[in-house]
Amino acid sequence: MLAYSPLQPSALQSERMDAHFRYREFPPGKSLEPYVACYWTIDADATDQPYLHRIIPDGCADIIFDLRARSFSTGAFVAGLMTAFAAMNLESRYSLFGIRFYSENVRRFFIYPVSELTGYHVLLEDIWGKEAGAIAEQVISADGTSEMIERVESFLSKALLQNETNSDQLLQSSMQYIYASQGMMPIRDLAEQLCYSERNIRRTFQKELGVSPKELSGIIRFQCLLQELYHGAPSRFTDIAVKYGYFDQSHLINSFKRFYGLAPGQVFR
Repeated sequence: MLAYSPLQPSALQSERMDAHFRYREFPPGKSLEPYVACYWTIDADATDQPYLHRIIPDGCADIIFDLRARSFSTGAFVAGLMTAFAAMNLESRYSLFGIRFYSENVRRFFIYPVSELTGYHVLLEDIWGKEAGAIAEQVISADGTSEMIERVESFLSKALLQNETNSDQLLQSSMQYIYASQGMMPIRDLAEQLCYSERNIRRTFQKELGVSPKELSGIIRFQCLLQELYHGAPSRFTDIAVKYGYFDQSHLINSFKRFYGLAPGQVFR
């Protein structure tokens, strides 16, 4: 089981949400834990006061189903790995169901490497063909979230058995070290541990994920910091900066703002 659990702002703010916007996360079954970080749902009602929905980099890629889509073929899309935050005002009614994949394992389910999806939204039909419409129909027509998850898990489990395309082993091993070090392992140390050259590791990350190991490590470090600020006991930012390898408090705040769009003091008051 991975020692990494990504967070999104909607999960951080769940206790402050009202009846107009509801976000929930659900864990995957045991057999899919190495591949799926979580399943999630968003239900939003039309409102006169738009809700600011913020999405932040988490090192993952998502399949998203629009449960109110008019067409099954256009009701599902893939959101690739993000390297910067996005924020949007929501005021219309909508319902979404998502599957959040660990990016290093997406190859088990997609023909294309994540590098071709990084920073983009692509129709699932462009990747899975007619099969995308079939799974979208199963999800959209399901009677509640539990049935959606049951149907998706059945589909993903079959896909694992049918698809023998494994993720790059160097990428897999690299990510385990990055997760274990909370994104703080320098690439020279990573190369030494794996007995590969730094150049080879960089090439693999660019080919498979479309980002450098340093950039993805920065995202993982940010996410681990976010977890500590959310779940941990109150600490001074100077102490947290030292713990997570930032030069100083200013460096921590600037890095946090890059990925979140707000300073940590604005998020955790």
